[in-house]
Amino acid sequence: MLTTGVLAGAFAYGRLIVFPTFFDVPTDIQISFRVPLMNRNAPLMPPLMASVLISCATLAVLVRGRQRLVAGLAGASALACLLITFFGNVPINTEIKTWNPVALPADSADVLDRWNMYNDMRSIAAIAPFLLLLAALLTVMGRPRLPEAAE
Repeated sequence: MLTTGVLAGAFAYGRLIVFPTFFDVPTDIQISFRVPLMNRNAPLMPPLMASVLISCATLAVLVRGRQRLVAGLAGASALACLLITFFGNVPINTEIKTWNPVALPADSADVLDRWNMYNDMRSIAAIAPFLLLLAALLTVMGRPRLPEAAE
């Protein structure tokens, strides 16, 4: 739950707070901030995504029945997040790092739209494992019983 929660929280915060803020500032400021953000995320996010994938796969091996299916779906979602990041966002990040913030390429808006589309997809794929494992945990725990009243 810890790794899936950290990953879900990071992507939810980014998607709901950081990236909408980009649209509130001029593009040159956005790009000037985006590059250091990418540099800080690069060493942290792939290992975190991999730890979620390993955690889900391990859980799928250790449990049975419906919980195994849920853990497998969570792992598949974590894998999707990792693949979208490496084959969608990272190549675009590499391109953005070459841009001059005050003289953006003519297609920069299209590139940023494509990056946002990939980010939306991977955000959903990052949040899903947390929600799936939370649902599995809640079904295992069942409903709490109230203590019987003393007579």
